Amino acid sequence: MALPTAASASAPPTPLEQRWVIQSPHPDTVRRIAEHTGLSPLLAAVLVNHGIEELEAAEIFLNPEQAQLPSPLNEFRDLPVSLDLLEQAIRQGDAIAICGDYDADGMTSTALLLRALRGLGAQIDYAIPSRMSEGYGINRRIVEEFAEDGVRLILTVDNGIAAYDPVARARDLGLAVILTDHHDLPPQLPPANAILNPKLLDAQSPYRGLAGVGVAYVLAVCLAQRLGQTKQITPLLALFTLGTIADLAPLTGVNRRWVKRGLKLLPQSSYAGVQALIQVSGSGLGEKDALKPDTIGFRLGPRINAVGRIADPQTVIDLLTTDDWSVALDRAADCERINRERQQLCIQIEQQAIAMVRRGGEGLEAPHPHRDHVLVLVRAGWHHGVIGIVASRLVERYGVPVFIATYEEDEDQDLLRGSARGIPEFDVFAALNHCRDCLDKFGGHRAAGGFTLSAQKLPELRSKLIEFSQECLESSQLKPLVVIDAQARFEDLNWDLFTQIDQLHPCGIDNPEPVFWTPDVRVIEQTQLGKQRNHLKLTVTTASESAPVFKAMAWRWGEYAPLPDCIDIAYRLRDNYWNGERSLELELLGFRPSDAAPSWPQGERPSAPQSSPPAAADCWLQCPEPPLPEGPERPRHWLPLDRPWDQLLPEIKGNILVYGFDRPQLAPSPDTDGVEYDRPTQPCETLILWTLPPSWSHLQWLLALGKPSTIYVRNAQPDFPSPQQLRSHLQTYLNQDRDQPINLLALGQTWWVAPSTLVAALREMGYPCRGFPKTVGLLQEFQRLRDWYAYPAHLLGNLG
Repeated sequence: MALPTAASASAPPTPLEQRWVIQSPHPDTVRRIAEHTGLSPLLAAVLVNHGIEELEAAEIFLNPEQAQLPSPLNEFRDLPVSLDLLEQAIRQGDAIAICGDYDADGMTSTALLLRALRGLGAQIDYAIPSRMSEGYGINRRIVEEFAEDGVRLILTVDNGIAAYDPVARARDLGLAVILTDHHDLPPQLPPANAILNPKLLDAQSPYRGLAGVGVAYVLAVCLAQRLGQTKQITPLLALFTLGTIADLAPLTGVNRRWVKRGLKLLPQSSYAGVQALIQVSGSGLGEKDALKPDTIGFRLGPRINAVGRIADPQTVIDLLTTDDWSVALDRAADCERINRERQQLCIQIEQQAIAMVRRGGEGLEAPHPHRDHVLVLVRAGWHHGVIGIVASRLVERYGVPVFIATYEEDEDQDLLRGSARGIPEFDVFAALNHCRDCLDKFGGHRAAGGFTLSAQKLPELRSKLIEFSQECLESSQLKPLVVIDAQARFEDLNWDLFTQIDQLHPCGIDNPEPVFWTPDVRVIEQTQLGKQRNHLKLTVTTASESAPVFKAMAWRWGEYAPLPDCIDIAYRLRDNYWNGERSLELELLGFRPSDAAPSWPQGERPSAPQSSPPAAADCWLQCPEPPLPEGPERPRHWLPLDRPWDQLLPEIKGNILVYGFDRPQLAPSPDTDGVEYDRPTQPCETLILWTLPPSWSHLQWLLALGKPSTIYVRNAQPDFPSPQQLRSHLQTYLNQDRDQPINLLALGQTWWVAPSTLVAALREMGYPCRGFPKTVGLLQEFQRLRDWYAYPAHLLGNLG
């Protein structure tokens, strides 16, 4: 059976290979939300896609200040104790010390509590562990130095929840400890006097999504209210907003409410450091009102994070706590310089990583991302502080999980320290846990993680990661995912719609910006931009006479130029300032060849092959009925193939048929004499469907010939061609001389598409296909095909 040719294992996927998920909310719900809120149906669809289907929920989403918030004193069990400890320390003049972290969340948290507690009269100092020599979180050295300096109360921010031993050491030394953190809970909580962590709250709590800086903000506000000194609360929102967005915290619940306020206040912040950072980054240019989350995510946040990654975090603490304008400008300039250095490091390491994939790793088997389902790269000299950023970029490029590491010298052995980033279907922490026997330390969550190991164990780590990834990921999942909210016409894209999008802000994690798509877009002009020509700028429109012309930016797509002349695009709507003028622009997130039917000049529409008799224009097509089973049909049991099939085989008695796209084949042995593949030559007791066949007709054919009593179904999607590729394959096939009619059942098996998919494609190409059932559009047929391959085993027995 002929299969589509797979792409080169080491070649980077292009946007043509993305997975597009186009959401389809119920139209009645969309209409109801649009009428009630006054939003465009496009944006009402966005709300429904985010799970907002009730009118009251829509009102609160658009106006979060209307929500009735529970008091944090009732939500955080240890908050009253924390306030008691801080109030007592302030009244007694006891020394308080903050242990912070070196990322944007940890540094803004540290600065926020320094400002708040100093303003409330506390004797306060801080320490941040060294990223390079100590790693994340409070440690015994910091605890013991605090004790030597006379500290009586330790306050952690954005860390500490997993630091059992350091906290126990602090308590042994007579120090009180308040932990404020937001990371996942360990099996055993540290013996702190009080723990403030939103992961301890009910899952429905509006405070559940707080980042470390959010927990610090709650503590500061409640303490100021208890002491009757609330004047300083409002300015703290600037630091809360910076840290929350830079840490990619979910913009729901109180985060959405407070960040929405903070974005309005940031341009007028009374903090010199915030104003200096806005100035050096150019973030205030063209901004009239509130800043956008993107301004923090792409301009302010990276300049803060860069310091923690490759320099001294004290630079950021000084910046965010000083009231001296000259000091603020100096520190902001330092952040700018360090961020440029960080950018160059990222570019250099990314280029070296791509080169390693192309030519093979150093001392390792050549990495093949799409064969291995994972990418593991190691090289000496890479900076620990930025390899996580590079890992994220490689995930975007190759569409597979990425584990990237570099060497660090140790007295006894060579050590590797690494970062990992995943794709939506992959659990990074579970993968690291699978490899725990060869790791010295590891941590993280589903999307990202970090690890250290002995260099000698690198081959074992790589083997285990490939084993884990191949087991849990399907080939069809190894493509970047683009989730799309709604289809839009270019005529719909105007300033009214853009203004309404502002009502959905702040957008970010768990509240993504609206993503639209438009089919059949004409590319008028395209230009590569940037020093390395790594960005692409397009001029686009559609075939409609009333369609406007837009500029479109495709960041980091320069290598894909030139794009086809006619494409479908997925995009966000942006406003652009240039030379004092403001214009609407598209930010491209994806493209694919257009599925619009070709427009044939009159008289040039393709006709059926000349060998077809004029009186029977469609006799060259046939779709034979599958053979009917002889005798009584066996009862069938339909079961999901939900464990490794080689573990299942020893339990199966009798003959076995293994069928499906990319199905494995066992080495010949006496144990495999009863195993057949693809086409049965004799009845079989068990049918293993590695993937479903292309259609119900194909499945009937297998059942009629094999007569199995038990069928195991592994729901995976074969690599069938795109609509454009299918039309091209068909045209080439039809142009060949032939004596026999075209068997749609056999041709569908060749390309892993249903006969109805072929008929829909032929009809769009101008062939009437009389005598065949009606078909929907080719795009819908392909969606039916994807739904079919995902059809659950327990429902297949009800078909037919």
